[in-house]
Amino acid sequence: MPALSTARVADRTLSPAKKSDLRLSVACAVAREAGALARRRFNGRPGATGINLKGHQDYLSAVDAEVEGLVRSRLLESFPDDSFFGEEGGGSFDDNVWVVDPIDGTANFVRGISQFCISIAYVRDGQIQIGIIYDPMQDELFAAERGRGATLNGEPLRVSGLGDMQSATIEAGWSTRLPLSQYVDLVGRILAEGAGVRRGGSGALALAYVAAGRIDGYCELHMNSWDALAGMLLIVEAGGWVNDFLAHSGLRNGNIVLGCTPGLKGSLVRLMGIA
Repeated sequence: MPALSTARVADRTLSPAKKSDLRLSVACAVAREAGALARRRFNGRPGATGINLKGHQDYLSAVDAEVEGLVRSRLLESFPDDSFFGEEGGGSFDDNVWVVDPIDGTANFVRGISQFCISIAYVRDGQIQIGIIYDPMQDELFAAERGRGATLNGEPLRVSGLGDMQSATIEAGWSTRLPLSQYVDLVGRILAEGAGVRRGGSGALALAYVAAGRIDGYCELHMNSWDALAGMLLIVEAGGWVNDFLAHSGLRNGNIVLGCTPGLKGSLVRLMGIA
């Protein structure tokens, strides 16, 4: 990867703006390389015999750790002064930190369903600066840099702009960290407003779909930062609205998530009970 061979030296000599551009380009290259690895492993079809559980409905595959190891080594080779936190291997949350989910949608992955992604976010001084989500099976690279807009394979993204709940499609994520009844109640409230509800099994990819206008909102009562950060920046940079995920130790402990087209903000904030 030529971009990585010079990144370490360049990062120490460039202006802050140029460093940001460098981080974005390197993160995009790393996401594609990691996605190619995940795609090769997926095409091997591990099947049901390869399924392992970390907890109730919480799936783990050896590929998660393999992909995360690649992302970690590439990013820290290029930016040795940054910190890193991955879903599988952990790490540290310092002022400059890469926050990574190597495969979001592991339950899909291990069952041979091709809806999963790599999520990479860069957080500096309490703000998400870069968000990358790569769907290797569709070869779709969603990328955003704070203040610079969001793109899909280089083309600008915009949220749907829909303002009518009765015409909306909302994805509602389910978290095992909360009682199932809370999820069922939330879905019931959304359906009662007339919206359609879906669940695809990858919250990060669903957030990217909101940014692309494919769905109109994504909500989850608790989501971890490695799943949420990249997609939330994508939505903001595509003209959407998101809640303040990083409030109340969201980076370390996770938080409620809502990302949507602005016209649905009032209804969804009310339905989710966000203060």
